[in-house]
Amino acid sequence: MSGSRTSRHPWRLFPAFLAVGLAQAIAGAAFASPAVPPPAYDPPNPAGVETATLSGGCFWGMQGVFEHVRGVIHVYSGYTGGGAGTAQYETVSTGLTGHAESVQIIFNPKIISYGKILQIDFAVASDPTELNYQGPDSGTQYRSEIWYASPEQQKIASLYLDQLTKAHIFPAPIVVRLAPAMPFYQAEAYHQDFLVRHPHYPYIAINDIPKVRALQTTFPAFYQAVPVTVFPAN
Repeated sequence: MSGSRTSRHPWRLFPAFLAVGLAQAIAGAAFASPAVPPPAYDPPNPAGVETATLSGGCFWGMQGVFEHVRGVIHVYSGYTGGGAGTAQYETVSTGLTGHAESVQIIFNPKIISYGKILQIDFAVASDPTELNYQGPDSGTQYRSEIWYASPEQQKIASLYLDQLTKAHIFPAPIVVRLAPAMPFYQAEAYHQDFLVRHPHYPYIAINDIPKVRALQTTFPAFYQAVPVTVFPAN
């Protein structure tokens, strides 16, 4: 994220309490997103565990949101779309590796469906109309992409994107890519649980804490106050 993540460096100079106050003040405006309906096609999955891999900008916020979603068992920040040899933070940050910052969500489909995961993504976690950027971060590593792991996931995602496009839910065209899953490489340990461990970090306070609040407000039945984390809480 170095090339695009440099846009975050100025926020590091902000006192944390000012960043939190600003985040609280703009939280409503930042997520005055349109009401995103659930997928019309979202059949039940009798399996005990399912995996969704999504890209939608900085993985700090994506992971932070889904760690608070009921039915999620684990969620990891990582890289997908490129090779194993380039799956490191500084290399991916060049935007030249084919990788996208991503999250791998392992969930119980008897509690939350794949379609609901996608709805939460588009409603509060990422903006599906932003091409090769999300908020303050730009580059192909911040693209929006759904990496389907099965023909059924592909069908659910494809029909859902068509549904949202035809309904003109968003004020701009949806630019989410749809591709078969590729190997997922977990990000470095210091990226895991970043939102949970650093809620007052200025970038998180301004860009991502409002997403967690929006999850709680918009999807109260799927919000869990105690997050599932990669590492045990201190």
